Amino acid sequence: MNINDTNSPVLDEEQFSNKITEETHDSDSNEGTEVKKTSAKRPRKNAVKVEIETSKANKIKIEEFHPLNDETLVPEELRELDDPDEFLPEDHHAIKNELDLSSLSKDELVSFFQKILNEKPVEAIKNEVESVKINYYKKHKTEIEKQKKEFVDAGGKFEEFELPEDTSEINLKELIRKYKELKAELSQKIEKEREENLKIKQRIIEEIKDLVNGNDSLNETYNKFKDLQAKWKSVGPVPPQYVNDLYENYNHNVEKFYDLIKISKELRDLDLKKNLELKIKLSEKAEELLMEPSIIKAFRLLQDYHNQWREIGPVPHDKRTETWERFKLATSKINKAHQEYFEKEKETQIKNLDVKTGLCEKAEEILNSEILNIKDWEEKSQAIIDLQTLWRTIGFAPKKDNNRIYERFHSACDEFFKKKREFFGKIKEEQNNNLKLKLDLCMQAEALKDSNDWRKTTDELIQLQRKWKETGPVPRKHSDQVWKRFRAACDTFFNNKTAFYSTIDVTYEDNLKLKINLVEEIENFILAEDMEQNFTTLKEFQRKWSEIGFVPLQKKEEISNRYRKAVDQLFDKLKLDDSKRRLIKFKSKVDSISSAPKSENILRRDREKFITHLKKLESDIQLWENNIGFFAKSKNAEAMIKDVQSKIDEAKEEIKVLEEKIRLIDNMSKD
Repeated sequence: MNINDTNSPVLDEEQFSNKITEETHDSDSNEGTEVKKTSAKRPRKNAVKVEIETSKANKIKIEEFHPLNDETLVPEELRELDDPDEFLPEDHHAIKNELDLSSLSKDELVSFFQKILNEKPVEAIKNEVESVKINYYKKHKTEIEKQKKEFVDAGGKFEEFELPEDTSEINLKELIRKYKELKAELSQKIEKEREENLKIKQRIIEEIKDLVNGNDSLNETYNKFKDLQAKWKSVGPVPPQYVNDLYENYNHNVEKFYDLIKISKELRDLDLKKNLELKIKLSEKAEELLMEPSIIKAFRLLQDYHNQWREIGPVPHDKRTETWERFKLATSKINKAHQEYFEKEKETQIKNLDVKTGLCEKAEEILNSEILNIKDWEEKSQAIIDLQTLWRTIGFAPKKDNNRIYERFHSACDEFFKKKREFFGKIKEEQNNNLKLKLDLCMQAEALKDSNDWRKTTDELIQLQRKWKETGPVPRKHSDQVWKRFRAACDTFFNNKTAFYSTIDVTYEDNLKLKINLVEEIENFILAEDMEQNFTTLKEFQRKWSEIGFVPLQKKEEISNRYRKAVDQLFDKLKLDDSKRRLIKFKSKVDSISSAPKSENILRRDREKFITHLKKLESDIQLWENNIGFFAKSKNAEAMIKDVQSKIDEAKEEIKVLEEKIRLIDNMSKD
């Protein structure tokens, strides 16, 4: 017979007295590791601050932290800060079922949110609310990225993009506000209920005290005691800070009651045996938690098992230590794993803080650097955007630092783009003036494009081209259009000039014979042992070739290719470094086409190609040099740095060659 069983038969006073023994009723009500919160409220979501008390002299504290989660798409101000499970019944602490709302549109998600807010209790919709927010902001982000791409593809600047007003997002935020208000109201209601439960249980304890001091018959006293026990179990939870003292007081007075009435040993043994069975089952369930993949879930269930353990009551004296040690061992292992998990997460967050601090310093360095022209602004803007991209790949910093470090980085980025807008605002008027000047140059070139005065018009167009280069940039949306207009006028004249001179063939045949003889001489030339002499002879060949005039148009490409092939073969035989050989070959090429029709167009296109390649190399060098800074803390950093440095050195050599080629073309244009 279990003394805690409300269905036990009621004994009359004589029967009850005959079963009284002198054995005192031992209690193990103080057994167990008390797992308790440090405040009346549960901690915030993604943050745990608990105190695990294995004894009064041994306390382990785990600091607050923010584990990484899948909610980083949701704006920080809309993320769930308070634990949404704070006031839910225990059966709500099971594993959360995933809710698939990915097929709904943004407006449908908002409507779904409105519906569950109207139709369901606030404590039952946490998973659905979180799923709505995550799915909404996934779609929201996709739309923003699409709008940004369309804006940039249309000619806009990435950093000038402004988000349009989104009515659905405003409605979503209003629903989130209402949801939080309802949760706050529920929180207050639950707190009041717990305070009332505390008062009820305190009154029950006082009534048990009165039973001990009362004058009723044993049978009547026993029935009252059972009623008070049933009432105690039916009362809900109390504020956590009063749990230990309350249960200690309750068990103490129960002990006094048992001492008073001296329950028969048979009844007591049955009761203790049943308690033992229940506690063994709890120990087995606690041991099963060691196999649970989620330490958070295991720790939460462990708290529930401790509450059940405390409610069960004492076990046989000879089994008390053994039973408790088994349950305590499983508890200790879970607590240790729980602590190690959070310590590891804390270390990760500290590393994240170090990386984010470095990004802040780089952003502030860029912000405080001197930026004087558009090219510098473009390079620095890309550097800031790269830092922002990298920032988004890094997880949370420790909670106490997370908002501060974010504000520092965000402030530096905002201040940079503010300065950039101010800079471009100042040059906007200058660009509009440049546009007027270039439109005037277009009209002058169009007035000359049909001229037959080849020499004079050529000089005038060259002067116009120089003025064009000297004129600064124009607004981007007009740049291609005005350039194509100016170039079309210049090309029309020079194409007409080329067509005219292509028909002149008076001395071309003689020039062809001279060039054929010169090529044959180059082909038959035997290198001397003196490399300097060979080099001088080779330059003499190039000089003679440049002095010979035009050849018939139909033979020009053939003889030019033959000449370049012969010269290249001689260069290959000379012991020159690769850069010098390439420059000499290029000079030979420039000399060979300088007198050809459309030579200016050919050289101009080559020059533009070289400049484009040079800028790309400069950009690559800057990126590689930045990467070296990031590699410094990586494993195998020395090998990676060496490889990147090799690329940088090769690119710098290539830049020198390109600059020399551009200089040769510029000198040819001046001549």
